[in-house]
Amino acid sequence: MTLELGKPAPSFTLPNQEGKEVSLEDLKGKHVVLYFYPKDMTPGCTTEACDFRDNHESFAELNAVIVGVSPDPVKSHQKFIDKHDLPFLLLADEEHKVADAYDVWKLKKNFGREYYGVERSTFIIDKEGNLQKEYRKVRVDGHVKDALNFIRENLA
Repeated sequence: MTLELGKPAPSFTLPNQEGKEVSLEDLKGKHVVLYFYPKDMTPGCTTEACDFRDNHESFAELNAVIVGVSPDPVKSHQKFIDKHDLPFLLLADEEHKVADAYDVWKLKKNFGREYYGVERSTFIIDKEGNLQKEYRKVRVDGHVKDALNFIRENLA
């Protein structure tokens, strides 16, 4: 499946930090900021999550929900949320099916080692479930503000 702006975003159902199933359909009626990140408790992922946390109310004012997705298990997500007071959902994509659907499960190279992992990416989905914006190979610094401004300027 190829992702196309203005078309329906790939549907998914994954367990959240409490083990409860959450699907994209459950979030209809709100804009969804679906962000994929590599790993709980790592420096870049913590910075990104805390940036989303610090701007959570601004997103909520625009009728937008933030949903983080990584291959980490439910328990790891709950620890991450507890440690950093994250006020949004984190979904466990341990088999990377949703990461595959959004084409963010990539071959990565680090210090001469090759492995598969999540390429940091964010997707903005409108209230009807259509993909409106994609950010790939995200650089953490300034990214949350960019996503917020996109919603403010294009979907609010």
